Amino acid sequence: QHYALSDATFTDTFGPSTPGALEVVAGQTHGAIPVFTQRFPSLPTSILLPDGRGRFTLIGDADPEEDVCSRSPLRIHMAGPNIGELLDKQNIPWGNFMGGFDLSRINPNGSSGCTRTSTTSAGSVVRDYLPHHNGFQYYPSTANPFHTRPASLSTIGHATLPDGVTPEPAHHQYDLEDFFSAVKAGNFPAISFLKAPAFQDGHAGYSNPLDEQRFIVRVLNFLQSRPEWAETAVILTYDDSDGWYDHAFSPILHSSHDSQADTLSSAGHCGSESHIPLGTDGQPVNGRCGPGPRIPLLVLSPWAKTNWVDHTTLTQTSILRFIEDNWLHEARLGRGSFDVDAGNLIHLFDFTQPTPLPPLYLDPDSGLPLALPPHDL
Repeated sequence: QHYALSDATFTDTFGPSTPGALEVVAGQTHGAIPVFTQRFPSLPTSILLPDGRGRFTLIGDADPEEDVCSRSPLRIHMAGPNIGELLDKQNIPWGNFMGGFDLSRINPNGSSGCTRTSTTSAGSVVRDYLPHHNGFQYYPSTANPFHTRPASLSTIGHATLPDGVTPEPAHHQYDLEDFFSAVKAGNFPAISFLKAPAFQDGHAGYSNPLDEQRFIVRVLNFLQSRPEWAETAVILTYDDSDGWYDHAFSPILHSSHDSQADTLSSAGHCGSESHIPLGTDGQPVNGRCGPGPRIPLLVLSPWAKTNWVDHTTLTQTSILRFIEDNWLHEARLGRGSFDVDAGNLIHLFDFTQPTPLPPLYLDPDSGLPLALPPHDL
């Protein structure tokens, strides 16, 4: 009621977490190059579809090749550009902040490294960091394979150290706690991607809405207490369907016609033959049928429309377009990225309102409004 909600946001393609993690940073799931750590009797078509030209479209979950925490026997690195590369070219500070990414941090239960864990409110023990949720780790241009720590809080978000030459060692990949520390120190990157530790990410099966609520409220209460809130927008959404929310179906705009993987329209088909999307090499590829199921999307900002439900058709790649339109002079990634025709998030904002919306502080346990800001921000 306080901010803006979309009731027509969908995943860009059908599939689980990894395709969604790639869509939100690149708008493209073609260009996958597999690396096998054990012998496979055949190519797993539930994860990869060949394009006949030596590369693949990713349709399932697989860990990134360039991540020391990866465990899956099939690992992936991606060809093609992502939004981080465009931001670096324009010297725009940005960061990807993942729960559990700092391997030196020790949790209260004594766990650390890649096996750092937390316990949900239901009593399940869950690893904090899941590599297949980290879209930027699939690209050599933005990967931080060994989770190297940033040089300092002041260099977070930057591609190089203050000398302008030496690469910043973290390569824009940080722990979630680094976000809070950097902002408190006066270093707030222009664009920040935040991912909860797994026990708080709202994923059915190992997380839940109450733990998810604590993560969301922590972030929002913190941001609203900052002077930078006056120029901040939070876009809250999900990497795949099947969560704790209502589902809906979208008309198919991009088709796929793989005899083994596609069955939506008929055997071997998903959508019309005339709407096959392009891969990173500019040629038609299968495995990118969509949009997929509906997912939540909210815009929380002093400049969001209030008590607003927006019906504009959006996808995960609409977030890319918003970044491109606001910071990159409407440049597009190209090479088959869905950013070229993604819906526009601008309809959830009202920059003409005479007075920005006041903060809305919430209790992390009940979700109810608080009369005053919490003291532990």
